[in-house]
Parts: sequence; structure tokens; C-alpha cells
Amino acid sequence: MTDNLHPDDNHDRRSVNDPGSPDTTIPIVIYALLLAGIISGGLTQVIGVIMAYVYRGKGPHWLDEHYRYHIRTFWMAMLYFAISGLLTLIMIGFVTWLLTVVWLVIRCVKGLKSLQEKRAPDNVDTWLF
Repeated sequence: MTDNLHPDDNHDRRSVNDPGSPDTTIPIVIYALLLAGIISGGLTQVIGVIMAYVYRGKGPHWLDEHYRYHIRTFWMAMLYFAISGLLTLIMIGFVTWLLTVVWLVIRCVKGLKSLQEKRAPDNVDTWLF
């Protein structure tokens, strides 16, 4: 007995080469820019958040959630780094700055992982991770 299956029926529809799959290059670049901001003093983060604002609303919901996650991560990082800057006056700002760097790295890695899985990031509205 022969199957009437076409050879292409076994093709994985979740493949990156699928023309219906949205391009995730821009969100990956934005995550990289957010992380590079640790070294650049925030300059690349500004570029990344501008890109997130520009591309927001132009893709499927799960991808738009990544842009919202980028934007929230940027603004929260700016707040945490500003607080750390003020706290350096009483010598604990160095510790809070380091904690903010760790927070930023964890947040970006979690975002990249969910982007690779082609789903929205978990806990977009949280102030933590």
C-alpha cells in the first residue's frame, strides 16, 4: 500500500526558511545593542530602543511583545543605572550597578531564548526578570 503523501509534506513548517515565518534579525540586534550598552555607557541602548519603537506594531503579536520587552528593559535599566549612580555617593552604588548589569544580562538572555522559540517573552510587565 502506498501513501499519497507529497515529499514536501514532511517539511518542518517551523523552519527558519519558511516564508511565512517573521524575520527575527531586528529583535536579535536590539537585544545585542541593549547588552552592548553595558560597555558603551548606554549609547547603543538608545539606538536599540529607537529601533524597537520604529518596528513595534509591524509583526505578529509574539514579536510585538519582544519590542515592548525591549522598550521596558531600556527604561527600567536607565532607572536602575540612575539610582545606582546616586547611590555611589554612599558607596553602595557600585553593588547596585553590578546587580543592574546582571539583571540586564538575564533579561536579555531570557528574551533571546523565547525569541529563538518564536514566542513572546515571559513576564513582559515585570520589574525583575
